Amino acid sequence: MMGGDAARDGWRSVRFGDVVRQVKETASDPEGAGFTRVVGLNHLDSDSLRVTRWNNLANMPDGTSFTRIFRAGQVLFGKRRAYQRKVAVTEFDGVCSGDILVFESSSAELLPDFLPYLVQSDGFFDHALGTSAGSLSPRTKWQDLSRYEFELPPLSHQALAVEILGATREVAESVEAAAERLNELVEGVISGHYRTLSDAAPAALVTEMAVLTMGRQKAPKYDLGSNPTPYVRVANVGHLELLLDELEVMDFDAMDLARFRLKPGDVLLTEGDIVSPLNVGRSAVFPEDGPTCCFQNTLIRLRATEDIDPTYLMAMIEGARLSGVLAATANTTTVSHLGLRRLSEVRLPLANAELQRQIGAEVTSLLAFRTKLRDFRNRTSPVDRALRDRLMKAGA
Repeated sequence: MMGGDAARDGWRSVRFGDVVRQVKETASDPEGAGFTRVVGLNHLDSDSLRVTRWNNLANMPDGTSFTRIFRAGQVLFGKRRAYQRKVAVTEFDGVCSGDILVFESSSAELLPDFLPYLVQSDGFFDHALGTSAGSLSPRTKWQDLSRYEFELPPLSHQALAVEILGATREVAESVEAAAERLNELVEGVISGHYRTLSDAAPAALVTEMAVLTMGRQKAPKYDLGSNPTPYVRVANVGHLELLLDELEVMDFDAMDLARFRLKPGDVLLTEGDIVSPLNVGRSAVFPEDGPTCCFQNTLIRLRATEDIDPTYLMAMIEGARLSGVLAATANTTTVSHLGLRRLSEVRLPLANAELQRQIGAEVTSLLAFRTKLRDFRNRTSPVDRALRDRLMKAGA
């Protein structure tokens, strides 16, 4: 705890629960209550206060099991796997996962705009991690978080911190917005090529362009066996990229490894989606520097034949998804599924080798630029964090 100097400057030792309340508002029928947006833990990005993704209730045939309400301006905190540092402030109302806690200021001593930076601080996260329990999916609790002790700055200091940190946040959000616009550009480029080639080029069955393999069944659920091996699942398939930082592990024997091990250039496609048929068929290419890993049966691997450029193949699959072809092909009941049989009946435009190479290079270049934007953001994040934690200390 800080000493007398902090107190003389107006800093005061408090507990988190003294100045913050957990909001416990719920709705048993979110849609009937007028809510249209659903936010899960997967929609929160690490070290970003913005919420840029959500599910629309109108696109969820079975509704949602989430009942926790949040309001615009409140702070969302991911209590599961707190090391992911998921904190956000929303600009809209909605319902969220039970793995998200909702906070708001409960004291005139704490500016509402200062609260999200307080929750983002290393001190708060150290406390959250120290109070998390569970081996596979550790969670912390409000009761433990409410006991977090810290030095609360005077309102004048809070206002200054909000001004400074708000400026750095604007820079970060500008980079994130540029990445989002780039995603839209990539989709536009791919859709344009797909439409043009659909009219001008011959069509070929997917099975003429690649060898299709369904991933390995995950059973028994947590059997690591004698050869635990990382594997890729739906959660690892992002927007035309694989997210390989957090891979789960299960047993793959020698025969399984021979069949399911991924190679550079393999295209992975999501076989099903519980939210919307339009999400079925998201795809990504396994990179040259990818780790040793296999893939689960929620994914289909397309191993391109020698005359097919893998990135071109991914682009045409994405074009088919964006145009609704894959959604129309999928079998949709409770969950939309493509399956090997249905996917094998899909036809894609088949360009000549030179045009495949050109389109593949164009898409690769755009995705590489997106990666550079993210790398820039990743390099500035530690600086932002250091500034934020410095402003949380007396004398700053």
